Amino acid sequence: MALKPGNSLSREEKRAQQQAAQDDVLLREVDDAVRQDQYADFSRKYGRPLLAIVVVGLLAFGGYLWWHEHREGQYEADSETFVSALDKVQAGDLASGDKGLAPVIENGEPGAAASAQLLKAGIAMEQGKAAEAGKLFEAVAADAKAPQTLRDLATVRAVAANYDTMKPADVVSRLQPLVAPDKPWFPVAGEMLAMAYLDQGKNAEAGKLFAQIVRDKNTSETLKSRARQMAGLLGVDAIDDVDKVLKEQEVGPASQGGAGAPQ
Repeated sequence: MALKPGNSLSREEKRAQQQAAQDDVLLREVDDAVRQDQYADFSRKYGRPLLAIVVVGLLAFGGYLWWHEHREGQYEADSETFVSALDKVQAGDLASGDKGLAPVIENGEPGAAASAQLLKAGIAMEQGKAAEAGKLFEAVAADAKAPQTLRDLATVRAVAANYDTMKPADVVSRLQPLVAPDKPWFPVAGEMLAMAYLDQGKNAEAGKLFAQIVRDKNTSETLKSRARQMAGLLGVDAIDDVDKVLKEQEVGPASQGGAGAPQ
């Protein structure tokens, strides 16, 4: 059957098309009205809480930016004050350096305050005030806010300041937790611990510890030389490479004058 041309629709068909178009427009208007009502209802129910969340989020973010900026500024101020005091100490002006550390100790960040306290204790040691220095070191060691590395250093320095008045058992108790190859202050703490072992008559433990100090990569050459000599006196061989040791001590064969020279 042939299709009717577009302009030859019957009156009923045209009316049906118009009705369908009107129905479509009506459905769209109803759908838009429903959506507007839904948005309005959602806004009434959740608009204020959402606005509050957004405002709180913006305030929190702004507060973080302010805190971060303030913290950076505080770090910079602490560093400048600390360096200025350190320069005075290195120049021999201990009194001015000690006085300059007060703002950092009182108001600085925990790490900066602990570092300033350690420097203040070091100044006291230089001034011959071992008891005062020991108290300052102990204060840092007991400060839970200070970085653990600085607390450990303070413990080592406190024991060093008070070693002559401490019992060997107390020295061992304080230093044993810090004496391990992975600890940053192992060489210095280990030497004092080994001396405490000697005071207790534990020569074998002392000799073994001196040998460990010699072999530790973080041990300074001066301390390594002392520990090597002590280990040797205690009958412990701490020399792995004889030629290297001779070279370090500048006592190689070339410096001994040849085959006929006395050995």
